[in-house]
Amino acid sequence: MGIAIESNPLLDRLPLHLKQFIKPQDYEDYSPIDQAVWRYVMRKNVSYLSSVAHESYREGLQKSGITIDNIPSMYGMNRILKEIGWAAVAVDGFIPPNAFMEFQAYKVLVIASDIRQLEHITYTPAPDIIHEAAGHAPIIANPDYAEYLRRFGEIGAKAILSSHDNEVYEAVRKLSILKEAPNATPKAIEAAEQEVNTLQNKKVPLSEMAQIRNLHWWTVEYGLIGPLERPKIYGAGLLSSIGESQWCLTDEVQKIPYTVAAAQQEFDITKPQPQLYVTPDFAYLMEVLEEFSNGLALRKGGFRGLQKLIDSKKLGTIELNTGLQISGVFTQMITDEDNQVVFFKTEGPTALANREKELIGHGIAAHAHGFSSPIGKLKGINLAIENMGPRDLKAYNFYDGKRISFEYESGITVEGLNITGIRNVNGKLILIQFEDCTVTYKDEVLFKPEYGTFDLAIGSSVISAYAGSADFRSFDDLHQVSKTKTVKVKKDSRTLALEQLYQQVRDMRSSAEMDWDEVRALFKSLREHHPNDWLLAVELYELTKTGNEENLSASLAAHLEVIKQNNPQLGPLIDYGVTLVDELAVR
Repeated sequence: MGIAIESNPLLDRLPLHLKQFIKPQDYEDYSPIDQAVWRYVMRKNVSYLSSVAHESYREGLQKSGITIDNIPSMYGMNRILKEIGWAAVAVDGFIPPNAFMEFQAYKVLVIASDIRQLEHITYTPAPDIIHEAAGHAPIIANPDYAEYLRRFGEIGAKAILSSHDNEVYEAVRKLSILKEAPNATPKAIEAAEQEVNTLQNKKVPLSEMAQIRNLHWWTVEYGLIGPLERPKIYGAGLLSSIGESQWCLTDEVQKIPYTVAAAQQEFDITKPQPQLYVTPDFAYLMEVLEEFSNGLALRKGGFRGLQKLIDSKKLGTIELNTGLQISGVFTQMITDEDNQVVFFKTEGPTALANREKELIGHGIAAHAHGFSSPIGKLKGINLAIENMGPRDLKAYNFYDGKRISFEYESGITVEGLNITGIRNVNGKLILIQFEDCTVTYKDEVLFKPEYGTFDLAIGSSVISAYAGSADFRSFDDLHQVSKTKTVKVKKDSRTLALEQLYQQVRDMRSSAEMDWDEVRALFKSLREHHPNDWLLAVELYELTKTGNEENLSASLAAHLEVIKQNNPQLGPLIDYGVTLVDELAVR
């Protein structure tokens, strides 16, 4: 792949199907304006959040290697995150939900390395480094929360999606990219928003992934913690949003005790949340997660679990009570009158495994066109095949090299030449191979001799069903990388000139002596060529306050007032920046 990933051995464990999402951070691509956006948000957050965020936040900022003045580098974060057992990688915006969850299961933070534009400094629906690094990373310094995040990823990676989920993912990714693209037209953004709204308003049953995504949103992204009447913030979406971190604690936002019912509460990423859920502590998050997990096909299996895989039309796995695991795209099942699965079928590449390890000779090369098998108990025989010892098998005529015919309680019959069997580590049969085999059910032929060797799955029931492959090495394309890419626009001369002014201020802030004539010249250039750029004016105001340049401070304050009058929506941002500077100057 050609991507160098350094400084954290956890990353060496990542499988290739996850590494395909990793991209270089390209730190030099961050402009001086980007650095100023980071600095403004972080200064505001650290100042405000110190009193309203969970106590782990400030401590976690130090432990995760995040500073106020500079956008963090993946190299530095990985070097420090290693000490708390985590790692971080850069990716291109939203990635598929199962892949995102699987990264968490490996204790790796997925960080969208792009940063929001100055125009979207308060909030962006696109994942960016402010949200990911400044929001998610600090809280994982808390051991209880870190384990919750890992366990959530482990379970979420196996949650079954629907085709609707795939459509929503692509639509949200497209909208988030357009929102941050400098050349995106209002018409294009409006069309993308309409597409997201249409999909979100569609009345479809919530898939497992949709439900677990809801839990993730109301905890990891927008969670509150503590007493219901005085909660603190721990959700990354709130920690990284200037506007919502303040609004969320007002009485305008309903506070609800967190329970498993949150899995049914959907959300709109384009709007502030009208209600938030409050957990008493991080340990309680795990309790709710386990309660929710008990209802997943991962733990319940059965015909409902298999039906979810069939409906998803995506790669999934079922596990039989013998431990045999079948991974592929499931297309058909037959059930009996008690709704027990008695036959299943996949189409396309399929792999067989036991204990998450592919059975030798039973990868996708051997089952390139699919796999099918009856399961259940044999008619007139109380002993299931998987429970038969050598004497039992002999008694019921299961000889290698002998023809055999038998019938299941479901009415499915198998007739063919028994070649050999495969056993698990406990010596129990999990697979029997037949040649010249015919499988029938009523008037339907399920398998014919001309199809080749027939592999009979041994088992009586489906005990688990989940997304993905039992052995991740069995398939090369477990997750698809979206074809919608983030937009990189060539900067015009005016933008480059403004960036140069921002860089000058960064240099001034770190210099031993201030050249006030240079500051005045810079202010003059800003006022003449970029009269509505408020953030650089705030940074210049900060320089003058630290240098006791009263007249220049007054001129900059007056200039900022003019910007506020011309752009009322910028008033709160400017006021907060000025107030913070004034408070720090007094100290």
